[in-house]
Amino acid sequence: MKLGMVRRVLAAIALSLCCTAQPAAARWLRADTNNFIIYSEGDEKSLRRFAENLQLFDATLRHRFNVPGGFEPNRLTIYLLPRGVDVNRLSGGRLGPGTAGFYSVTTDGSFAVSNRENDGGNGRGTPASQQILFHEYSHHFMKRYMPAAFPAWFIEGFAEYLSTVDFEKDGRPAVGMPVYSRAYGLIALPKIPAERLLSERPTAMKDSAQQDAYYGRAWLLTHMLYSDPARAGQLLAYMQAINRGDDPAKAAPAAFGDLAKLDKDLNAYLNRRLNYTLLHKAMVVEGEISISPLSAAEDAFMPLRLARLSSSGEPERLATIAADLQELTTVHPGDPGVWYELAAAEWDKGDEHRSVPATRAAVDKALTLKSDHVRANVLLGRLLASEMDKKGDYSEASWRAVRKPIALANRTNPDDPLPLFEFFQSYVDQGKQPPTIALQGLAQAFSLEPENVTIRMNHAFALANTGDFDAATNLAKTIAFDPHDRGSGQNLLDQIEAMRKRGEDRSTTDADVATQD
Repeated sequence: MKLGMVRRVLAAIALSLCCTAQPAAARWLRADTNNFIIYSEGDEKSLRRFAENLQLFDATLRHRFNVPGGFEPNRLTIYLLPRGVDVNRLSGGRLGPGTAGFYSVTTDGSFAVSNRENDGGNGRGTPASQQILFHEYSHHFMKRYMPAAFPAWFIEGFAEYLSTVDFEKDGRPAVGMPVYSRAYGLIALPKIPAERLLSERPTAMKDSAQQDAYYGRAWLLTHMLYSDPARAGQLLAYMQAINRGDDPAKAAPAAFGDLAKLDKDLNAYLNRRLNYTLLHKAMVVEGEISISPLSAAEDAFMPLRLARLSSSGEPERLATIAADLQELTTVHPGDPGVWYELAAAEWDKGDEHRSVPATRAAVDKALTLKSDHVRANVLLGRLLASEMDKKGDYSEASWRAVRKPIALANRTNPDDPLPLFEFFQSYVDQGKQPPTIALQGLAQAFSLEPENVTIRMNHAFALANTGDFDAATNLAKTIAFDPHDRGSGQNLLDQIEAMRKRGEDRSTTDADVATQD
């Protein structure tokens, strides 16, 4: 990643804005748009309204941050559940008792879950369900299209700030409207000092009340830095400083001035009448929105797929899901999707809990029914790689067989990043230096799904191995600054810097030898 690109992105930011496992009784519908695949149990009218508003929101972000539109080859999948409590039940309560939507990136790709509650609005601000969906999509948009490192408070403040975007009847978006759901945390709860907000993550907060105050305070600071003329240019200066490697603790006062005064100004800003921006350009929905019912089999396994995607690291829960899917194969034995979901649920249990024979049997059944099933072929490649590793067989012939189904998956859908990444990973698993074609595939997987941390980390290492340490470091920073990162980003940064130092030491040694010669 070039510094010039980072500066352009940062400048655009500164200038642009002054479940249950059982199938449900209702049938699922699927909406396809330029940028989204949306599944919902609701009626077609409600789903179309959601899809249109989401496309208008996407158009607003693309317009403001100068991101080209058109059809997205790797679209974001969104699941709409009836109520917020359904989302919280699906997440297993891991994300807090009030969770009504979430965004996740797994090996199966990126997806967001939201709800349809309060779909009609309550006359005060944008509907709650729309705010949740816009908040989650803002995270996705930032990760996918904005190649810079952002601090935790701004990642959340940015998403909150954009969550209330609403549209006039003529299609013009209003940006920066109040987030009424944060009013209690902002007014009634103890205020988080600006200095602490700038340096801590939401996960450092002791309880849900503090987290609520954190999100509200992050939104308020973002709103002030975007809107207060007295603070014009400060956000850009701050972002540029941390992206060129300045210590964030020093970058904050350098950009914002005295942090005690920043805190005082922030408290005063809360009591002011907050302005919002009504953009002059009307947004339009690009492309067609098509809505169709699912097949009987897909309608039946959709809740189970969503439960599986939300159950990473929970073998007991996955065992229940796998049992339900096994039962579903007796109802829809001729559907390859049901068999793949069964295989994936078994595989997702992890090394200590999965049954490899059961996984292989389900994969083989899926591929018998549909030989070019993309994800089943990828899973077959993983199974074969695991088998070769356990045997200690790292011969070329065996690993060509490992890559054969992965290559078929890539030919079937060249825009799916997973086969591209698994092709690269197969060389790592074999203990071989990935060839140029595998590195090119990794780079393409990253371009299709840059929000995927696993792909991003591997791409950063690949860049470092080619000597492009600045680009590798920039990628590592985007992980290290993420509010939900648990230290993997900083560890990656440390490893890349160690690689840089070893390279510099070798260069110095080689130069000394050349001088002696």
